[in-house]
Amino acid sequence: MWARALEVLNDAERLHRQFFHLGRTALRRPSWEPPVDIIEAEGALHIIVALPGVKADGLRVYSEGNTLVISGDRSLSSEGRAGTIRRMEIPHGHFERRLEGLAPPVEPVRSELRDGCLFLTFPKG
Repeated sequence: MWARALEVLNDAERLHRQFFHLGRTALRRPSWEPPVDIIEAEGALHIIVALPGVKADGLRVYSEGNTLVISGDRSLSSEGRAGTIRRMEIPHGHFERRLEGLAPPVEPVRSELRDGCLFLTFPKG
């Protein structure tokens, strides 16, 4: 039973590293990369970015050549600054996600920050 519990914990840790992993920005500034879902539907490209606790004024979405860049900052919550941290799995600080080959030449027709996710919809040309 103990071996199975350790196996489950190891699997959870591996998934966590897969979804929220540290990266480096073009400026060589440490950052984390939020996970994304990319859904191609008829007439549209939908991009959903997991950004828990990120405020809209801390977000930047722009193109660099054929790369769509989503960057910003996630502050440590006030609870995290006031107490003893027992576990911290949700990353904070600067983040940047670069999606190569996904920089559409037009602005998104939908851009919404809701329920901890950024929803972007681009028309397919």
